[in-house]
Amino acid sequence: MPTPRAANTTIDTTAFSKGALHVVAHLQRAGFEAYVVGGAIRDLLLGEHPKDFDVATNATPAEIRQCFRNARIIGRRFQIVHVRCGAEIIEVTTFRGNHDAGQPSQAARAAHSGRLLRDNVYGTLEEDALRRDLTINSLYYNTTTNQLIDFLDGADDIAARIIRIIGTPLARYTEDPVRMLRVIRFAARLGFDLEGDTEAAIGQARHLLADIPAARLFDEWLKLFMNGFSEPTFVLLSHFELLAPLMSDNIDVCSTQKGSLELQRKALRNTDQRVAEGRPVTPAFLLAALFWPAVTHRCTALIAAGETPVQAMHSAGQQIVQTACQRLTVPKRFSLAMRDIWDLQPRLERMQPKKVRDLLAHRWFRAAFDLLLLREQTSDMTSRCSDFWERQQAQHPEAVGSGRGQHEKPPGRGRGRRRRRSPNP
Repeated sequence: MPTPRAANTTIDTTAFSKGALHVVAHLQRAGFEAYVVGGAIRDLLLGEHPKDFDVATNATPAEIRQCFRNARIIGRRFQIVHVRCGAEIIEVTTFRGNHDAGQPSQAARAAHSGRLLRDNVYGTLEEDALRRDLTINSLYYNTTTNQLIDFLDGADDIAARIIRIIGTPLARYTEDPVRMLRVIRFAARLGFDLEGDTEAAIGQARHLLADIPAARLFDEWLKLFMNGFSEPTFVLLSHFELLAPLMSDNIDVCSTQKGSLELQRKALRNTDQRVAEGRPVTPAFLLAALFWPAVTHRCTALIAAGETPVQAMHSAGQQIVQTACQRLTVPKRFSLAMRDIWDLQPRLERMQPKKVRDLLAHRWFRAAFDLLLLREQTSDMTSRCSDFWERQQAQHPEAVGSGRGQHEKPPGRGRGRRRRRSPNP
């Protein structure tokens, strides 16, 4: 068991939220240990302002709930407590412990399937530190005594800007392969380097991601790509050959296509900029851009087989979404939007005056137009369709995104009796 290091580092208590200070103080007054833990301490040591604060304690969930009027227990395999303090919710966890010696945990029994199952096994502060994933997230701060408790030299790793897995990396990745994605996410977000063994074990364990349920992988995809650091994340995932296990072989099978990687990187960069500016982002557009090279590759083959460009694009979109969903459970609202964005590309290229208003009104016109811009910037497209559509948007601003396109099926259509067509036109 490591010896705790009560570091000299202190943090201004005004940096902590009132809710976190209240929860820690109240638990300590009730006779329990309690500390602010994890990412909030890491961010404060980096000079950043944490988005939220978590608390760890030796009180059980039932005991935590008894201490606070506005508290509720959530979770089944490992219960946590949400304590509401005004508009703030503090997540409080009980110190996690190891399973009994000789008794394999549910996590170990599930390792062959790549699915980590958590048990309600409680322990000490020291055991809790060892159960966490990364040293930089295994920091505890006593806001009453202004004392940083660091069992695993996480503060030193923060100072050295290093991501280090706690324990034996290959064993921890085998226990839960998603930890590889967490390592990449933190490295990309913080700009840290990976410690040698933490990095080397990824090559030995990346195949285990194939056993992770597709629904869980999509949840991880959102964390990786929708939080403002998607471009460096994409670069690291590609470097460590984790893109295909995460998003299917289609994501990089066409990486040699002219301009395809540049288009993907620009889409990622634009998404990160929107997040930084506080503007809305949708997974549908980024997924459409990332899989676009695969769609065009398949579309070209279908056109060569005799399909029209519009038909080929529609068929290619269906096929790519189907294969993508074998790795990621993409919600239907996003997968349908991806296909709409792709289907609009040949229609926008045709620039038919009679279709202008109908296409402008399409709910995904702006996303499709943005993809068109990226294509023009990163390929050898000879026509400047975007100039035409820029003029149309300026002439008909009220039409942009005003309704569903003509080729979309309005809600309710197809229900009830169909009107009989006249035999003569």
